[in-house]
Parts: sequence; C-alpha cells; structure tokens
Amino acid sequence: MKEKIGENSGKVWAVLSEIGKSNIKDVKKLTKLTEKDLYAALGWLAREDKVAFEEEEKEVFVYLE
Repeated sequence: MKEKIGENSGKVWAVLSEIGKSNIKDVKKLTKLTEKDLYAALGWLAREDKVAFEEEEKEVFVYLE
C-alpha cells in the first residue's frame, strides 16, 4: 500500500509542478486518481512538507512548497 501511495504522490507532484497552484478537483481530474488515492497522496506530500493548502471561497487549493 505504501508503494502505491508513493507512486500516486509522484503523479500529484508532477501535475502541481507543471500547472502550479490548483484546486483539488482539477488535480483529481489531471492525475486520474480516485478521491481516496488522491487524498492519501496529498497526505503523504503534506507530511513531507512538499505541499501546502489554501482555502479560498470554500474551495481548497494545493501547491508545491
């Protein structure tokens, strides 16, 4: 399971590296991950201090730190 989360984290990181700050919905669409897999990947990256989150008008955005 850790290997899969690590691979998915790489996908999320690559997308954010390319497009910059983005909302969660767009990251999900671009990575083609399930919601569960996306949030696991984001948690992994957040734990490693590689991403940060902002909430703007009830929408959550994520970006690389």
